[in-house]
Amino acid sequence: MGKLKRRSKKIAEREAARGIHPRLTPPVNNWDEDLPDLAEDQHYPPQLIRVNAINDVWMEIPRFEYIMWGAIWFSVLALAIFLTMSVCFAFLPRILLDFLFFFFACIPIFVCFSFLVYCLKMVLFEPRGAPIRFNRKRQKVYVYEYQRSIWPWKRWHPVIKVFDWADINAERVLMAGHADWGHRIYCAVCKPGTLEVMDRFILTWTVGSVFDAYGLWSHCCHYMQAKPVPTAPLLTKAPASWTPFNTVRWPADIDRESTTVPDSQQA
Repeated sequence: MGKLKRRSKKIAEREAARGIHPRLTPPVNNWDEDLPDLAEDQHYPPQLIRVNAINDVWMEIPRFEYIMWGAIWFSVLALAIFLTMSVCFAFLPRILLDFLFFFFACIPIFVCFSFLVYCLKMVLFEPRGAPIRFNRKRQKVYVYEYQRSIWPWKRWHPVIKVFDWADINAERVLMAGHADWGHRIYCAVCKPGTLEVMDRFILTWTVGSVFDAYGLWSHCCHYMQAKPVPTAPLLTKAPASWTPFNTVRWPADIDRESTTVPDSQQA
């Protein structure tokens, strides 16, 4: 990891020496380059990585985070077994008679139960491939975010963010870690008419090929600017998650708005 980080730092220093600087304020962490806004200026032809739906009005792309969900299910099983054994031990007759010993025996039970709840909330309720919708008739972007907390007892819930396409700028990030090496695209939402960043969201989690990252942003620009785009994605199979039910639920009003044209255009 140290070598990769040093290499990234050297690349950043070399680009700074050439006069290449982030145009947005503040730049994203691990910034590597700003991507062009216009379809004609893109580095690579438009190409989707994955897609849920695409038509003349709206497009929805998933954002799959590369987490080993099977390992989390294994953790759930291991925690459940350990918790069952701990409860059986704590409620032995001689343990119950010793209040102090029973109290300290309950502490690891509570910690284990909290970890179990955390893992269950991840595998059962956290969305897989939290989507983004692009409505080119409205020139709006609808981002489905999920507010996960480190506290298992706090309420986790989705948050829908709606942005104007004209306010969005893209930045490419080089991730330089052994477990997460590759390229990400961040979309920075700026104050209208400025380069001052108000918010950011991830367009794609880490991908190994920079051309896949370029192609996805190029596709979004071409689509929103009503240019011809391919509809076939590079990948059609979703990563395995073993989630028993659909975890992405758009609010009814947002679902309707993000998939329809404005009333003025309907008329």
